[in-house]
Amino acid sequence: MLAASAMKAKHVLSILDFGSDEILKIVEKAVALKAAPDNAFMPLQGRTIGIYFKCSSTRTRTSFTVAAHRLGAQTIHYGPEDLQIASGETIEDTARVLSGFLAALVIRTNRSVTEMQRFASQARMPIINAMSDSEHPTQAIADLATIREACGRLDDVHILYLGEGNNTAASLALAVSLIPGMQLTLVTPAGYGLANEILETAQVLAQKHGAVIKQHHDVNNLPTNVDVVYTTRWQTMGEPKQDPNWKTKFEPFSVTSTLMKRVSKDKTIFLHDLPAVRGADVSDEVLDGHRSRAFRQSEFKLYGAMAVLSWCVGAI
Repeated sequence: MLAASAMKAKHVLSILDFGSDEILKIVEKAVALKAAPDNAFMPLQGRTIGIYFKCSSTRTRTSFTVAAHRLGAQTIHYGPEDLQIASGETIEDTARVLSGFLAALVIRTNRSVTEMQRFASQARMPIINAMSDSEHPTQAIADLATIREACGRLDDVHILYLGEGNNTAASLALAVSLIPGMQLTLVTPAGYGLANEILETAQVLAQKHGAVIKQHHDVNNLPTNVDVVYTTRWQTMGEPKQDPNWKTKFEPFSVTSTLMKRVSKDKTIFLHDLPAVRGADVSDEVLDGHRSRAFRQSEFKLYGAMAVLSWCVGAI
């Protein structure tokens, strides 16, 4: 393993900061850590990870904190008013200062990734996107690891995603586009699909790597015999939508037992990045049912975070 001072920082601002081979290695490491945690694997021993969250989080903040500790690091947490950015210091100056103390900085913001990019202007301290308005890359790692464990493979796995083309869907689409043989069908309400730039990028990469990414808006035309059904909270990050009638458009996309029967085969699993709004994006019967891996998926956020942190410091 390279010493931190000899490495150029490996930032994770987008899932595309990983190559196809790298994302597969990270997923396999997450699965291996979940199956048999190795207490001797502590590449962050004696180092400190910064956790800078400008908004609420249950799973991602906890997973990165515990992940850092299991890898041997200490953590320091910053809220939205804790850094001198709040009093006028530039992000670039703050990043240069923190890079002298921290092995990596994990950032969550409900806003643009631009702030994270400014933190990444220095080349010493890795910056990890723990969610922005455009992507949630570490969620995609947890998603793929859950699928790998449940299905025993990623090749030839078909995912049906229902709901909004939000940041989780964006990172999922970009991740799938890097995995040979995978297929993702996104079915969203009209006007709530993936951003054109994300969709076009994912489809170009999918063609290159032998994956398939499709999107349409007809909930009456769903693929059948899929391996995975995936949905997310309709109000991404809890923020209201401008259209006062948006719920009417989303209601047909609710994942119910009836919908699961329409699209499933014997071993189809259900995923949800949580938090779920029971009775809206998913029914109790599905979320708590035998097909659901949503809470297992939540656990994989820990092992995905461990794998990502390890990659950033050159340990995998």
